[in-house]
Amino acid sequence: MKRTTEKPSKPRAKAQKGSPERREPREAPGAPAAPATPADAQESPAVVAFLRELDHPLKEAIVALRQIILGVSPAIREEIKWNAPSFRTTEHFATFNLRAKDRVRLILHLGAKVKDTPAKGLEIADPAGLLEWLAKDRCLVTFSDGEDVLAKRAALESVLRAWLRWI
Repeated sequence: MKRTTEKPSKPRAKAQKGSPERREPREAPGAPAAPATPADAQESPAVVAFLRELDHPLKEAIVALRQIILGVSPAIREEIKWNAPSFRTTEHFATFNLRAKDRVRLILHLGAKVKDTPAKGLEIADPAGLLEWLAKDRCLVTFSDGEDVLAKRAALESVLRAWLRWI
């Protein structure tokens, strides 16, 4: 008698005829799963986890502001940088400053690398007066709460689109 080292296969349960159980088609091995929406493609699991654990009184405003930023362009991606959600295309351009508990701050910048900017600074149209310039290539946008974020949404989207032209 010949001995083998193979284990006998276990019998599988067969689905009975008329059974509601159906197998879903499998994806090809190694094929990436298609994102459900463009916003899903932009979202970072690290940022999702960060926000889930975030203990901040204005968390809802932060989440709303994040969605507005991601909605400005499909090229925008996010990650955790400088211990907060940060947004980039080819370079980082916006980072939350979450130290204050009574307001939400968003710092607009041109990334970590020094860039040539006009001597008088960036030219960004700001009819709503959102920008507080900290340097010729860096500014701060402050929101008092979620209602303030929603009220300034259109103005912020316009500023962000103009800002992205400098990246």
